[in-house]
Amino acid sequence: MDTTLLFLHLAGAVTLLLLAVRMARTGVERAYGPGMERALRYAGGNWPKAIAFGAGAAMLLQSSTAVGILAAGFAVSGLVEVSGALILLLGADLGSALIVRILAFDLAWLTPFLLLIGGGMFLKGQTRRARQGGRILIGIALVLVSLQMIAAATLPLRESEALPAIVSYLKDEYLLSFLLGALFTWLLHSSIASILLVATLAAQGSVPLELGIALVLGANLGAGLIAVGLTRNAMPIARRVPIGNLIFRGLGAFIALVVFGAVDFPVELAGDDPASQIVILHVTFNVALVVLCAPFTGLMSRILAAWIPEANGTGEPTDLLSSRVSALDRSVLDTPRLALASATRELLRVSEIVEVMLRPVMELYETGDKDRVKELRRLDQEVNKAHAEIKLYLAELNRNSMSGDDARRSMVLANFAINLEHVGDIISKSLLKLVGEMRDKHLAFSDEGWRELTDQHTQVMQNIQLALNVLVSGDRDSARELLQEKVRMRELEMRSQKRHLRRLQGGTVESIETSEVHLETIRALKQINSLFSSLAYPILSESGELLESRLAEAEAG
Repeated sequence: MDTTLLFLHLAGAVTLLLLAVRMARTGVERAYGPGMERALRYAGGNWPKAIAFGAGAAMLLQSSTAVGILAAGFAVSGLVEVSGALILLLGADLGSALIVRILAFDLAWLTPFLLLIGGGMFLKGQTRRARQGGRILIGIALVLVSLQMIAAATLPLRESEALPAIVSYLKDEYLLSFLLGALFTWLLHSSIASILLVATLAAQGSVPLELGIALVLGANLGAGLIAVGLTRNAMPIARRVPIGNLIFRGLGAFIALVVFGAVDFPVELAGDDPASQIVILHVTFNVALVVLCAPFTGLMSRILAAWIPEANGTGEPTDLLSSRVSALDRSVLDTPRLALASATRELLRVSEIVEVMLRPVMELYETGDKDRVKELRRLDQEVNKAHAEIKLYLAELNRNSMSGDDARRSMVLANFAINLEHVGDIISKSLLKLVGEMRDKHLAFSDEGWRELTDQHTQVMQNIQLALNVLVSGDRDSARELLQEKVRMRELEMRSQKRHLRRLQGGTVESIETSEVHLETIRALKQINSLFSSLAYPILSESGELLESRLAEAEAG
């Protein structure tokens, strides 16, 4: 086979593998995301549970990086200590290794069944969860297809004249192979895809055991680098989590590389072929990492706190104000398309400020930090200022001649600017006021009430991300999903109200004392969710998928 064609087939197979992993992960996030977040959050303070739930979440999401981002978010919100978030990540790393072990089995016979069942569920499913379940099955089937494609594409490599020379050089250069494995994994942004590729090449005889182990240990370092890169602009406390995991995982991988090069291990105990041996040793490494590193997560947390301190107490609000750069470009007002893009970027910036205001609210209910509350209220002033600037900018744009589509887009952006200003007021004048009431009266929610509020808060934060995707993309499927989430939010509110009333009837002291705060909080969260969900209406109305009225038509006669 021509070398160019060979690498084209291999690149296509690897691309399909990455897309398949992403597809399965997206299905899990959409179908079970909130439930997984709750499980991870509640397990954060318990070692065995945190490891088990971290591993389970990584296996479902087929990504330890996704769990790392979630854990970093929990640390920012104060829902999990940094030490607990690190334990979650150690469990997630183990779960990622276990999913590699499962996918390394010969499961090709499952592919047609998964495609048939998954395709039927995705195309004909009556519920959102059923359709996303179909997406998951299709994703898994495509992973298996991509592995078969990789195996077929790499068969000619054994006949290559250059490959034996490259392999012969690398198998004795452990450190270089280790670094290449890290770089390749970072480029793919998926340790599962990277390690499965190495295992497949080993099964074909293209990669010897020594080289495969060095590459896989490097992949562990590369996997740690991915989350560090994705959180490089996050708050200091969020950056501590992936950095701590990188230190554990990278240092552990390097030590394992040195030991492997110095000690003659009985690798035949791990399997009969190089592919099985590589995968089993990868799982063993991650088990050892959990056992050896979990006791030191508290120490690592303290080291990271000294190394990456908070700026000005919280860091983020002050930074957002000091680095303010408006995206409104008046030089493009004569070009509506560019001006609307400019306004959209500014709305995304304001949305980020609103997110920063809303994210720590649940933490503040517990801490009552007055300085933090003052900083968040300063951000509301920034939201109000930006709202006025966006309205004036769009008003000036509307004085020019615009197409119908551009005019409608301008109206959508203006309405969203108004909604963002309203959200800022709800947070500043309602939720932060309730924070002060909780602090001054020394109140605390009941355990059940607290879980309900944090669940709703988490759901709203997720829906904000979905809404911003709708703002930028105008995607109808995302718009429909956003309105479905609005219905779900209304159901959560009603359920919480009923449970709260039952607690009042049962005489739960905490519920009686915090009744007004609880009800106002769920009402405020629902309002915020509705204001972001409004982005879906013009998209679905334009496509004819939205009824003009919810009133049922009266029967004739």
